Amino acid sequence: MRIEITSKQITITDTMRTKVEERFQKLEKLQIPLIKPHCIITKEPKGVKIEATIGVPNGKVFAHAEHDDLYIAIGQLFQKIERQLNKHLHKSEASRAKNHGKDMCRNGEISGQPIEEPEVEVLSDAEIKMNKEFVA
Repeated sequence: MRIEITSKQITITDTMRTKVEERFQKLEKLQIPLIKPHCIITKEPKGVKIEATIGVPNGKVFAHAEHDDLYIAIGQLFQKIERQLNKHLHKSEASRAKNHGKDMCRNGEISGQPIEEPEVEVLSDAEIKMNKEFVA
């Protein structure tokens, strides 16, 4: 996979490049094809900002992170990306889409007829007494 890394006001060292490439290798374990991944590293007055854009089938994933330390920012960035890719991967298996009531009716798992419950007779000897505090 070819990863495009650009920077503004920072020179990209080999350790920076290998760290970003290692994290992308970990994302490949999710078995989602990553289309044209692109990272932008920017030096800002309050620290370092890193952004990443990755094309995935039927969408695009974008995340950014800011921190004083570049390597901590890279870790935070890839945690966000991994969370988004995991959500994208399991979207079709979500219970809200799979166990929808209409689909269950069509499959015959449930019917539209109301369920008749037996009447329960309640026998109670308790009396209701009015308390002076609650009497209007």
